[in-house]
Amino acid sequence: MDAIKKHILAGTISPVYFFYGPEGFLKEECAEMIRTALFPSESDAACNTHILYGPDLTLGELISKASEYPMFTPKQLIIVRQFDKIKKPQTKELQKQHDEKFSNYIKSPADFTVLIVDADQVEKKDLEKNPFSALKKYRHEFPVIKAPEIFATNRAKASGWDFEPDALKAFTTYIQPSAREICHEIEKIIMYASARNTEKRITAHDVYDCVGISRTYNVFELEKALADRNLRLCSGISLMIMDQEGQKEGLGNIVRFLTTFYIRLWKLSIPNVKQLPQAEIAKILGMFGKQEYFVKNYLTYTRSFSLQDSEHAIAALRDTDAALKGLLPYPDEKYLLLRLMQKLLG
Repeated sequence: MDAIKKHILAGTISPVYFFYGPEGFLKEECAEMIRTALFPSESDAACNTHILYGPDLTLGELISKASEYPMFTPKQLIIVRQFDKIKKPQTKELQKQHDEKFSNYIKSPADFTVLIVDADQVEKKDLEKNPFSALKKYRHEFPVIKAPEIFATNRAKASGWDFEPDALKAFTTYIQPSAREICHEIEKIIMYASARNTEKRITAHDVYDCVGISRTYNVFELEKALADRNLRLCSGISLMIMDQEGQKEGLGNIVRFLTTFYIRLWKLSIPNVKQLPQAEIAKILGMFGKQEYFVKNYLTYTRSFSLQDSEHAIAALRDTDAALKGLLPYPDEKYLLLRLMQKLLG
């Protein structure tokens, strides 16, 4: 995505873009950048931006639209949503004609049209079939955010801000790992912190205040209580988190955090890992940038948990997650939480 942005900002606009993947927010952001680069004013953009939907048109109709000259401006922008659901003509013969027409257009696109086709999800094997195979030169994938810490860090830096280590840990624990959620929350935190923060550093207090996390009852305190193997305190903190965030959502956040926590402890049980330099341990644990600061905490926690403890905990968390997703029966979230804590520390 960074490469696309650099080209757009440099004024290098491709005649065709094929966006695919689940991260709709980032696709929308790139499309808006292209739109801004193409048109000198909002009125020009409004007149010459056309949003179409795959289920409503065939490939042939799309190419006819892309071949029409724009009104009053040198360029027009056509955005096709749900391209993976493009309407099929009535016969296979017509489909073959439409595929050929589309392929020929992509080989030599109109110089007055910028065409963005957007597919929510495309299987890898389908990328080699019509109509996606014709777009190979113009593919840009927008996959699920797999490293929210890195994405959030880079997003804040793009606005001239840095996360403090505690702040990044709090932020990525409580924010859903989607680009839209991360970007909106960072924007909100920066607006909040700008009034009193001249160093442009996002603190844990900024995150607590904006995201609505209690400074007393949060997953960091839960982490410490687990290491102390204090069942009563773990249950109390967890119930308070659920009261603050909502029963199901709060328990879901706890399960996500503790799954990462125990998987990291399990990785530290691998022979010789603890003898590696801290930077190498951080990579193995999936801790990036300033999160490396917390490696020493995990090394300390290994004194409280054996390999079997971690494996047992991961299995219990998997069952709790399955229950929250409706795959296993349970009476209510508080029961589910207390049963989980008993399994973790029992």
